[in-house]
Amino acid sequence: MTLLHTTRVRRRRLGVAAAAAGLLATLLAAGPAAAIPDPGDPVEKEVTSSQLAKTRSAIQSGDIPGVDEIVRSKNVEHLTNIPKDALKGINSDLAFQGKYAFAGNYDGFRIFDISNPKSPKTVSQVLCPGSQNDISVSGNLLFLSTDSSRSDSSCASTSQSGAIKASWEGMKIFDISDKRNPKYVAAVETACGSHTNTLVPDGRNVYIYVSSYSPNAALPDCQPPHDGISIIKVPRKAPQQAKVVQFPVLFPGEGPDGGGNPGGPTNPGVSKTTGCHDITVLPSKDLAAGACMGDGILFSIKDPERPKVIDRVQDNVNFAFWHSATFNQGAKKVVFTDELGGGGSPTCNAEIGPKRGANGIYDIVGKGDRSKLVFRSYYKIPRHQGATENCVAHNGSIIPVKGKDLMVQAWYQGGISVWDFTNSSRPQEIGYFERGPISATQSISGGSWSAYYYNGYVYSNDMEKGFDVLKINDRRTDPAKRVKLDELNVQTQPDYFDDDDDDDDDDDDDRGHGHGHDRD
Repeated sequence: MTLLHTTRVRRRRLGVAAAAAGLLATLLAAGPAAAIPDPGDPVEKEVTSSQLAKTRSAIQSGDIPGVDEIVRSKNVEHLTNIPKDALKGINSDLAFQGKYAFAGNYDGFRIFDISNPKSPKTVSQVLCPGSQNDISVSGNLLFLSTDSSRSDSSCASTSQSGAIKASWEGMKIFDISDKRNPKYVAAVETACGSHTNTLVPDGRNVYIYVSSYSPNAALPDCQPPHDGISIIKVPRKAPQQAKVVQFPVLFPGEGPDGGGNPGGPTNPGVSKTTGCHDITVLPSKDLAAGACMGDGILFSIKDPERPKVIDRVQDNVNFAFWHSATFNQGAKKVVFTDELGGGGSPTCNAEIGPKRGANGIYDIVGKGDRSKLVFRSYYKIPRHQGATENCVAHNGSIIPVKGKDLMVQAWYQGGISVWDFTNSSRPQEIGYFERGPISATQSISGGSWSAYYYNGYVYSNDMEKGFDVLKINDRRTDPAKRVKLDELNVQTQPDYFDDDDDDDDDDDDDRGHGHGHDRD
């Protein structure tokens, strides 16, 4: 199918006892509150006069939409936008449970009631600064990643140099049994902080795979080589007992940086592998895919405390930074994303081309521990963006349609793309939504951080514009509307069409929370 015509709608450790004693999150009142500044807030970047001229010309000619103008394909409907409120930092990742959406923000997190997707309501906002505040939920627990060095682990912490031994970064854990009053119950410090987190539910416990990177000999809690991931074990009934139980080495090797991709000058323009950026697990298949800076890996999680690498791939021609991973249904493919420019640069243009800052589609060939990742093609949005727009492949999720490989994905100011990779070698876009640049005169980071499909709708957390809800009206994606989930963390990928429930009746919570049910 061809793309539909455009319709212009133009590090100090928190003691367990202290956490258990009731270190409460700061609940924000209905009115705005001043958030504590944190590294990573949007920055204005210098743009050359020629770049500005190109942007103005592209807007005037209609090649790109005007400032804040909305464009979309006919099959994508924009239902609503909820602007930022009390939390003024960058909006980040999303998680879902029942009728709730949980939205990360560099200043904390916000909980929405999405029982009416056309009119989400704010349930609560929690002020707890610490980039990126990558977010996940499981049962009554919410998990928040802190990847900036803080004065302590409390929600009242301030920025502090990582060279100070007392500084803190890691995982924060909240009790969300009362969505209107989340309670901060535990914190676990991890080496080099926590850039992202991935949950592996396992009966009475939930494991957290903590991805972090970029060690430095000057940082006492982030020493090289940092060639693995921290694994935290959290007892569901006693989260205050959460602790790091393993640090598996994923890139064994000699030298100060282990055995990952050496980066430049050996591989110019490629990130040196000193940890992982993000991991997606598929618990029903005991598999995980890791996007690890200069490497993409496939590994077994049959023993969640001792993951085993099965295969490892590199792309030293077109991939600069392996950012995230998504399995297709049946675990026959993995889509890896390349965050060229770190998410802050304009890479969706003719100069960069269609292969860099794109997705890489890999087939999984073979079975079990003999499986191999085999490259098939790249996918990048077919619309060029202006010189003031940061744009690159970012977070997305599967749209659950049997027999098809469909995905919705965020591209920062490139907007949201709906695309089909059923044929691994011939991916194609089938729908999109985007806004014009935030500014035509200066470079300001923004756009959709995460765009995920959940129970019939697409939810997007725009870094600057807020929380968007979209609906796809297309016969190719319509069957997905019958699939309903009780919970979704995209990095803990459900097997949407597995109706088997292998939970033990004695377990309070489970592997089954993410399973979908195809309702006729």
